[in-house]
Amino acid sequence: MATGLLGGSFDPVHHGHLIAAGGAAEALGLDRVLFVPCARQPLKGRDPVAGPEARKTMLQLAIAGETRFGVEPLELERAGDGPSYTVDTLRALAARWPEERLVLLLGADAAATLPAWRCADEVARLAEIAALTRPGTAESASRLVRHVVATPAIEISASEIRARCLAGKSIRYLVPEPVADYIERNGLYR
Repeated sequence: MATGLLGGSFDPVHHGHLIAAGGAAEALGLDRVLFVPCARQPLKGRDPVAGPEARKTMLQLAIAGETRFGVEPLELERAGDGPSYTVDTLRALAARWPEERLVLLLGADAAATLPAWRCADEVARLAEIAALTRPGTAESASRLVRHVVATPAIEISASEIRARCLAGKSIRYLVPEPVADYIERNGLYR
């Protein structure tokens, strides 16, 4: 079985994430893609705005009905107040599923930072690394990247969605409708 792992803050999850995951699954022959929300990303200068349970719930709402997609909450459950290191997550998942083909799905921007990651060589031993590129972006030059997958250019960002919420603007069509409803009901990002 081949499992893709797409990590991130998902603060909030949006259609760009879902399109990239679906495209990667098709291009790489993945049986499933697990979204792995982080507790805290070590290379970002800020913590997620929404709490861990809210981000996990939004992911579950976003993927409902898509049988190839799932949510892996390992980092949220393990991390406490510390950062989420991909190598720790991959070690745990490789031990849980020793026969599984793991493929780490990274945006081109994240793939460019691979040399700065904790135990980057071990990350590449534990999982195949696939860089998801957009038209007009440079492909990763990292020797650790095994696959390059072209994904559609969907110019949606979580920071833009949070700013629109703060300004009282619509986020319709940027996120799945159940996610928009959840954000509204819970007053997130205001």
